[in-house]
Amino acid sequence: MYGLIGKMRAARGQRDAVMTVLRESTGALPGCLSYIIATDPADADAIWVTEVWTDQASHKASLQLPEVQAAIAKARPFIGGFEFQVETHPVGGFGLAEAKTG
Repeated sequence: MYGLIGKMRAARGQRDAVMTVLRESTGALPGCLSYIIATDPADADAIWVTEVWTDQASHKASLQLPEVQAAIAKARPFIGGFEFQVETHPVGGFGLAEAKTG
């Protein structure tokens, strides 16, 4: 599995607008096992996104989907920036099947 944890910053006061676009555009993405959008209780403009994919190729391919491209264009005016993104290799947990090793 392939995972990403990222923190983005909405333009001041636009966090709900960004989260609405994210929620509307994260339906059936091929290879996406989990896509969690969260607010930061200590920062009114921060959004955390935690993703789990079957593999890195599925994530990369999703960025080319017309509906994802449209969502990016729609959210862009409300995004203040991206603070960081970390790649992970999920191995399982509640809600995820255990990864095959070997």
